[in-house]
Amino acid sequence: MANLYVRSLHVHPVKSVAGAAPDEVAVEPWGLSADRRWALVDSAGKVITQREQPRLALASARPLEGGGVAVAAPGMAGLVVEVPEPGPLEPVALFGKKVETVVAARAGGDWFSTYLGIPVRLVHMDDPAVRRPVDPDYALPGETVSLADGYPVLLTTLASLDALNSLIARGDHPEEGPLPMDRFRPNVVVAGAEAWAEDGWRRVAIGDAVFRGARECGRCIVTTSDQRTAERGKEPLKTLARHRRIGKSLAFGRLLVPVRTGTVRVGDEVRVLE
Repeated sequence: MANLYVRSLHVHPVKSVAGAAPDEVAVEPWGLSADRRWALVDSAGKVITQREQPRLALASARPLEGGGVAVAAPGMAGLVVEVPEPGPLEPVALFGKKVETVVAARAGGDWFSTYLGIPVRLVHMDDPAVRRPVDPDYALPGETVSLADGYPVLLTTLASLDALNSLIARGDHPEEGPLPMDRFRPNVVVAGAEAWAEDGWRRVAIGDAVFRGARECGRCIVTTSDQRTAERGKEPLKTLARHRRIGKSLAFGRLLVPVRTGTVRVGDEVRVLE
């Protein structure tokens, strides 16, 4: 086994909902295949995440052939939602920016409305190649992203999680640790690295794909939600604020943009090119 290798892969088909951990996945220019192509929006057309609705953590979405999803949640019968037919584009607000989507079949929105107890619609990004650019402060011309927070791929390392948990154990809220990796909702988890080494990774090859390191990942309140209970605490933000402030970010993980597509697999060697 290589010194640095992929420990696990994760895709989250519906934004802020639990996803799947495939053994291999295709890398597309805008992220891992099936990752964050769907989202929920409220009656005002604003995308809803765990920031506003922590109970989304308890729902799950499994990607299906053809781009559809199978969703499940406590107390709910499962539902399959197919990719909507091409139709009128629906602008939704994601972090204050307009993103054009297609509204899914009403059954999908009704299902999540029943689960959350608020009216929502389920929308789908039909064409990530043209719908949403990567943050222009950190993008190269033509780079696009799905409905992820801002960048196509999030990479984390087991060593950095261990280091963070050690800091939490010595901090003000040791009872909240150790935290599992799912708090950070990564796409690629790497084993074999030194703690925080990913901060400096500017270009990385994994399997058939190559990525450029765009920037550190600034963390938000979602990381304080237990992904198994939806209960919120203080960590890891308290500890990140004390030990991992990079500019304006409370940093954990590295945001990547694909520069060569391909397939990545669990166990693949991770090669730091720059």
